[in-house]
Amino acid sequence: MSSHRVAGVPLDFAALRSELAVAGDFASDVLAEADRAAASVELPDLDATDLPLVTVDPAGSRDLDQAVHIAVEGDGYLVSYAIADTAAFVAAGSPIDREANRRGETLYFPDLRVPLHPPVLSENAASLLPDQVRPAVLWRITLDDVGEVRGVDLRRARVRSRAQLDYGTVQRDPAVADAVALLPEVGRLRFALARERHAINLDLPAQEVEHDGDGWQLRARAPLPVESWNAEISLLTGMCAARLMLDHGHGILRTVPPPHPDAIRALCRAAAALGVDWPAGTAPGDVLARLDRTDPRHIVLIEHATVLLRGAAYTVVDGAAPAVYSHAGIGAPYTHVTAPLRRLVDRYASELCLALHAGTPVPAWVDWALPSLPGTMRAGDQRAHAADRAVVDMTEAWLLHERVGELFDVLVIDADDDGAAVTLDVPAVRAHCQGAHLEVGSRIRAELVRADIATRSVLFTAAS
Repeated sequence: MSSHRVAGVPLDFAALRSELAVAGDFASDVLAEADRAAASVELPDLDATDLPLVTVDPAGSRDLDQAVHIAVEGDGYLVSYAIADTAAFVAAGSPIDREANRRGETLYFPDLRVPLHPPVLSENAASLLPDQVRPAVLWRITLDDVGEVRGVDLRRARVRSRAQLDYGTVQRDPAVADAVALLPEVGRLRFALARERHAINLDLPAQEVEHDGDGWQLRARAPLPVESWNAEISLLTGMCAARLMLDHGHGILRTVPPPHPDAIRALCRAAAALGVDWPAGTAPGDVLARLDRTDPRHIVLIEHATVLLRGAAYTVVDGAAPAVYSHAGIGAPYTHVTAPLRRLVDRYASELCLALHAGTPVPAWVDWALPSLPGTMRAGDQRAHAADRAVVDMTEAWLLHERVGELFDVLVIDADDDGAAVTLDVPAVRAHCQGAHLEVGSRIRAELVRADIATRSVLFTAAS
């Protein structure tokens, strides 16, 4: 990680939020309703507070959606996964519900969060904070000795997390809590099953903007193994939820169609140009899984592989399975149920699963909302992606605006007749570079010719 401070010009994320028309503070009626809900929540009859759950999240998080406990069960495992029960606080048609439907999901800026729900709920009364009794949707998933699902139980319960752990702590010592001591073991088993499904995991380092003293830094950060293990528990739960919906012909899935054959052929050609071995008949996900995330040629190929996962959507299930009902990145049907504090659709999907599992009618407010949910979530996703991209673009320009005219070493990750897409190592910037006949995977010298904060644009030109 590298740190860069720029004097004289502020990096104004508030102005960016205004430009993007991001939702501001909650209206008074929403806040008042949230206060009432926090003060009068009814806890489920089932008492699971004896289950020693823990949360594992980025350090400092307050919106804690999930708490986990993994134990040996016979020759396999029992995964207990408690999900914050937002429906216990948000009444259908209430001011909170209407505002959550308008927002769609929580937006993350370097200086603050723009939450889906008022903080009195998302960071307090509904959050699975340690040593607090909370209403939850409790998944109990039994796995065999290779990590395959044997059985699923699902019901509302009152729970109490024992500890709030962060990724760094658990990475250093998974045995820091008995609840997650088996997380690496189960995570690796689930990884192996993902390979059998030919899942397409790009797993590229993410560009992240972070506060650094009196300035900001931009870094490319690869996920820790513990983050991937933890994500496997969430994916496992989402896959079980999707299976339940498909078995009953009722629900909403997160879908990604299979890669188009033309996209696979183009990726094979890119691999050949980069000198990356692609044995005949090998699935794209299996090739990507073997790549070295520290090798520039391999990073370039993974960047190209984003074309494999186009067409993500939310798809309603109403009777027979839809034409596209699986998620190509996961290699199986999947739905969102594990982040209801931060993503609207999870509240509806959890209610569906609770009813389908219990054999009871799906609440009318869920069925009423289902047809419009894909559009609502699509708009929310677009806002989130636009905000993320604008934050990074503005920070890139801010970090470099005093260095116009300097030469940099850059890696060419894509090229066409108009120039190339390039990346810098320090700072972790991605930008366009003008120049002819630039070779993908090569490192070149390039001059910075533009870094405009107002337009959030950075441009290089290949040095002669």
